[in-house]
Amino acid sequence: MKSSLNALQKHVHLNRRQALQFGSGLALTALAGHGCTSPAAPSSFPYEEYARYDAVGLSELVRKKEVKPEELLDAAIARAEGINKRINAIVVKLYDEARKVIARGLPDGPFSGVPFLVKDLLFQMKGVECSSGSRFFLGYKPNQDDTVVQRYRKAGLVVFGRTHSPEFGLTAITDSVLHGVTSNPWNLERTAGGSSGGTAAAIAAGIVPMGSGNDGGGSIRIPASCCGLFGMKPTRARVPLGPDLFEASEGLVVAHALTRSVRDSAVLLDVTAGPERGDAYAAPPRVRPYGEEVEIAPGRLQVALATKVAPDQTVDPECRKAAENAARLCEELGHRVEDVSDRFQKHFSWVDLRNAWHTALEANISAWIHGVLKQQQRELRKDDVEPVTREIIERGWRHKAFDLIGARKTFHRASRLMAEFQMDYDVILTPTLGQLPVPHGEISLSGTYEDYVGGLAAFQPFTPLANATGQPAMSVPLHWTDGLPIGVHFLGRFGDEASLFRLAAQLEKAKPWSNKRPPI
Repeated sequence: MKSSLNALQKHVHLNRRQALQFGSGLALTALAGHGCTSPAAPSSFPYEEYARYDAVGLSELVRKKEVKPEELLDAAIARAEGINKRINAIVVKLYDEARKVIARGLPDGPFSGVPFLVKDLLFQMKGVECSSGSRFFLGYKPNQDDTVVQRYRKAGLVVFGRTHSPEFGLTAITDSVLHGVTSNPWNLERTAGGSSGGTAAAIAAGIVPMGSGNDGGGSIRIPASCCGLFGMKPTRARVPLGPDLFEASEGLVVAHALTRSVRDSAVLLDVTAGPERGDAYAAPPRVRPYGEEVEIAPGRLQVALATKVAPDQTVDPECRKAAENAARLCEELGHRVEDVSDRFQKHFSWVDLRNAWHTALEANISAWIHGVLKQQQRELRKDDVEPVTREIIERGWRHKAFDLIGARKTFHRASRLMAEFQMDYDVILTPTLGQLPVPHGEISLSGTYEDYVGGLAAFQPFTPLANATGQPAMSVPLHWTDGLPIGVHFLGRFGDEASLFRLAAQLEKAKPWSNKRPPI
């Protein structure tokens, strides 16, 4: 596969879309080679019934013996086989492996028997390819499960595939030369968001009710917004990244999931939360299980509305409208809302924050790749990575130690400023994105570095702040326009996922979204 793509690119000049489409074809062809991928057997549990339930609901059916785990898996696989060629969400099939897991007997966990997909970036699984969306890691198979994967298995989840991520999760859309383009089920010409776009597309298309994602600048919340899902980014160190990592990109990256229902996200975080032995620090302890928080009224919250983060920023009118409508809904539910847009813009040094975010990302990616190259005793080749990725790596190699220390200080300063700001507010409300889901190719790792940085700044101006400060944040699907979903972004105080889950459950009840499904 790798040599075929390299040979084609050497002899034929491809534009970005052609290269991605070719990569998509290679990925779909190669999927048949990832172990045994027997198609689903006919299921006595109809897909229409399967799609009605969230993950908690499916597990309850299994517990009551109203359906067998094998039937749920067959329903999920049948849907995947029928729809994945159109959306390109799943890049590694683990169908027979999943059947073996069920045959060996599942633990009696809160999600026993529920089909599940994990993102092909981190979330390492022993003996299963983890390419991280890159030709550089094609064929790499870890020798152990990540801690969070171990916790998924203990909860009874049945992992039957890995989902597409852009190369190293470096961008807010999901495409790669290796695996092609992941399309948004709501509009196949537009992005599913990124970098957890494969997971988002699979959930929106009804393959699974939830799946894993990670978030270093919005990579859970961005695709949640693009695909009409609930996406929670937990507090820094809430979910461990071990055993190989303690933190990633100076603490910017966290792991959790995208879900259709709020309660699925809450119960799954109960499953995965908590430090691993040897972690240097942990998130503040929760008061009670998050699964219980969704049953508790949030009380009267003080909500700060900010529809811009910088004076020169342009926000799509529909994205602004989504946030303003959400603010009115919050007022109707009894919360106090104050528009703080002007003060919010002046409270943080947004240029410094953006530069620090890029510095941390570049330094950590380059260190990662340098370590692998050193182990392999070779140099980085032209065809190893995409052009912008190469620029990011080379920029990282040029950074000095004091650049990275300066970036960390910027994050720490922002955390103090955020804590000061939130003394008066329980929640900050913003648009999730600055633009609607963009057409394929508009943000690219095959263009110039300058266009890439500018594209990210326009598309995702709101989400990176929570990564810099470490606080929890969520995208809630409260708005649609021209058939496209638009998420609304809420930031909670550091360590306070509970308030966000309570508010999200209240919003879900007041303005349900589970009945909104893409026409695919």
